[in-house]
Amino acid sequence: MSQPMIVADGVVYDYPASRALHGVSFSVEAGTVLALVGPNGAGKTTLMRCVAALDAPTEGTIRVDGLDTQDDPRGVHAAIGYLPDFFGLYDELSVRRALTYAARSRAVSVADTPRAVEEAAARVHLSDRLDARAGELSRGLRQRLAIAQTIVHRPRVLLLDEPAAGLDPEARRSLSDLVVKLAGEGMTIVVSSHILAELEDYSTRMLMIRDGQVAGGGVVAAGAGQGPDASFAVSFTKPPRDLRKRLTALGLTVVRLDGAEAVIAAAPGTADAEVLTSLVAAGLKVSAFQPARRTLEAAYLSEAGQ
Repeated sequence: MSQPMIVADGVVYDYPASRALHGVSFSVEAGTVLALVGPNGAGKTTLMRCVAALDAPTEGTIRVDGLDTQDDPRGVHAAIGYLPDFFGLYDELSVRRALTYAARSRAVSVADTPRAVEEAAARVHLSDRLDARAGELSRGLRQRLAIAQTIVHRPRVLLLDEPAAGLDPEARRSLSDLVVKLAGEGMTIVVSSHILAELEDYSTRMLMIRDGQVAGGGVVAAGAGQGPDASFAVSFTKPPRDLRKRLTALGLTVVRLDGAEAVIAAAPGTADAEVLTSLVAAGLKVSAFQPARRTLEAAYLSEAGQ
């Protein structure tokens, strides 16, 4: 099992007139795409700023890749990329100059900066816009540039606060593809949003924040991630009347059974082929078999107790 990349323990944050976070604790494993969800005003942005070592918790600790955000904030800054909800760009700078500035300000060496700039631009599909001014870009392209600035130094953790706000459907799809690509390269990503549909395609875990507190069971599997059990959607040809009994006899949990279609769960870590082989060996005629996804909405409603 991979080691936690982000660990928060008893995090409290106080504004002058109110408490925004009430003892928040959670951990995120390396390579996770975590959906940080909750209503507006729940404390998501405050929590992300604390993880980014931009605000110091009133109480508690946060460690990012083993670095304490209060003891070594500069080290944390080097390890992460952070895109706030409202980001600014220097409109008069070209894409190339904007990325060069971002790279040098994040301690990328002079010799390595040109390659870092070209790689970051390529990752967000801006290679053909390197000489265009930032002020000339569309909203979606500006978002890509802003993300490129946050990843130009190849951070191990990426924090995105409401990244899809104001984007059209095509730009949102492009953002989704980028997050999947970065996660596939091993980056740990935390994406904050109050709109679950924006996170569905790429999030593997979910953490719900309500009224400044962790709601439900903490970090749970959802969306594109595998659940705590190996779950599968199966269709049968001419299923026997005692189908439920026969599935249970195989050590499978019947989550749902509707005629010839079922959702079943096996023990954690059970391989797909092992489950399918056991079904066929039991004489069941399987016509369709695939992993079952737990949607973010289903996970959210389950954790919210609705």
